[in-house]
Amino acid sequence: VAEAADWVEYLTADGESDMAKLRAKNGHKEPWKIKYLGIGNESWGCGGSMSADYYANEYKKYQTFCREYGDNHLYKIACGPNADDYEWTKELLKRVNGWHTRGISLHYYTLPTGDWEHKGSATEFDEKEYYQTILHTMKMDEIIKGHLAVMDKYDPDHKISLIVDEWGTWYDVEPGTNPGFLYQQNTMRDAIVAALNLNIFNKHSDMISMANIAQVVNVLQAMVLTEGDQIVKTPTYDVFAMYKEHQGASLVQSAVDTLPVDHDGKVIPSLSESVSVSDDGNMTITLANTSLKEEIQVICRLEDKSQFNGQAEIAVIQDEVHAHNTFEQPDQVKVQYRTEHWNGSEQTVTLLPCSVCRIHCPIV
Repeated sequence: VAEAADWVEYLTADGESDMAKLRAKNGHKEPWKIKYLGIGNESWGCGGSMSADYYANEYKKYQTFCREYGDNHLYKIACGPNADDYEWTKELLKRVNGWHTRGISLHYYTLPTGDWEHKGSATEFDEKEYYQTILHTMKMDEIIKGHLAVMDKYDPDHKISLIVDEWGTWYDVEPGTNPGFLYQQNTMRDAIVAALNLNIFNKHSDMISMANIAQVVNVLQAMVLTEGDQIVKTPTYDVFAMYKEHQGASLVQSAVDTLPVDHDGKVIPSLSESVSVSDDGNMTITLANTSLKEEIQVICRLEDKSQFNGQAEIAVIQDEVHAHNTFEQPDQVKVQYRTEHWNGSEQTVTLLPCSVCRIHCPIV
């Protein structure tokens, strides 16, 4: 606890404190601005194998001594549940609500097989395994709704947000790589997974204040892969770039009516969507077609008195589901852009199989 308290003081304190003096001696006289402070990580597992009751007491103790200095305000985040452990959320919120808790974390990974010992290959998979991946990804929506229902009960004023601070696909490591480094390739399957997750997070943005893919470089569902002085963008990178206009915009209520994919007796949604409008009057629509065989004609219809009004920039990433970028072929999968003039309350766009589409258009 003392070490945690010292670190917060070292980073953020101004004036004549011992920690501030040490920071100045080390070359940085001015304090840093630190917003987010997570207290513990996966405390239900590798972070201590704690019970929710035990962890809650640890959280309260640590957060008490992680003080605020000057005008730096800490957004304190408690370790929330693993996947669908709703009991952890319940027990945690019963104990930490009102203890300067701004958020609770949630971790959920997409495993194609559902088996931690044999997670499956990042690049060698069949149609069945692809659709299993989509099914497991879509469970994210169910899990979020389950935890939000608990939060509604124990935090009815919604002072605490949900933070999905680890998500993404998790496969067996690439052959010949260090198992501890969790290095895996990234195909169009991962682009679909990223799109589905980001659409889900956006549609719950009233309660999800942050969502972080687990790693950015070389680990799990990374956005870039590096080797020596080489770097290559993955399909996941492109989806993040396509979705960036959602950030800072206002969520628009949306729904889709489409035929699901029926695979091996499992019903899988063929279309995922989310919509937002920015302060400057531009609407962003993001769509993902999960079907490997069927294209979808999507009619984008505004139900209020708004109308599309201008040049729509349409970005699409689409390829065979196993397609991926390598250092030898860095542009095998990439975003294609085009513009169309959209006006009126209804427009149509065709989604190819296994594709992600972003439409960015002014509305009036």
